[in-house]
Amino acid sequence: MARPGGFEAAEQQQQQVLSRQQERHYRLLAELQALVKALPSACQQRLSYSTLSELALVLLDGTVFEIVQGLLEIQHLTEKNLYSQRRQLHSEHRGLKQELFHRHKEAQQCCRPHNLPLLRAAQQREMEAMEQQIREEQRMMDEKIVLELDQKVIDQQSTLEKAGVSGFYITTNPQELTLQMNLLELIRKLQQKEAETEKTFS
Repeated sequence: MARPGGFEAAEQQQQQVLSRQQERHYRLLAELQALVKALPSACQQRLSYSTLSELALVLLDGTVFEIVQGLLEIQHLTEKNLYSQRRQLHSEHRGLKQELFHRHKEAQQCCRPHNLPLLRAAQQREMEAMEQQIREEQRMMDEKIVLELDQKVIDQQSTLEKAGVSGFYITTNPQELTLQMNLLELIRKLQQKEAETEKTFS
């Protein structure tokens, strides 16, 4: 019994789509293999053919490229924001120090000579207390920055794991983090290549 013509055409179309996807998969895989050669040898050993093949598969439809782009933009915004908060704190501290210095200077000018040693000792203690407070505030700010950046890493790991990108899961192991950073870099470089190729053909 002959198959209906429409069914055959649909099957042919599906075959074409599959073969196009397979070609794209091979091309992405070949590009990933080329990019991996630039990585440190310890990382190269961890990125087996099957890992790269899986990575090429999840990159097929371009969604992961968009996810990575979004994550990197969020990271840059966070870093910029934290850096500006730190600068703001630094400038507030500088202002406080200058203010204290001027206040001390004025007090010394109005002070009777025989009281000067006492005044200077008191001012020295006040200056040291302020320095201590400034150091403490800077330490707290730096801790807050580290915690926020760590949280961003966890968000990235979790998002990419949910998107099915192999090698990504929540971890604080330095070797795994290095591998994940290298994987992110591979995806980013591949995305740039893809964008350039699209520009050439558009």
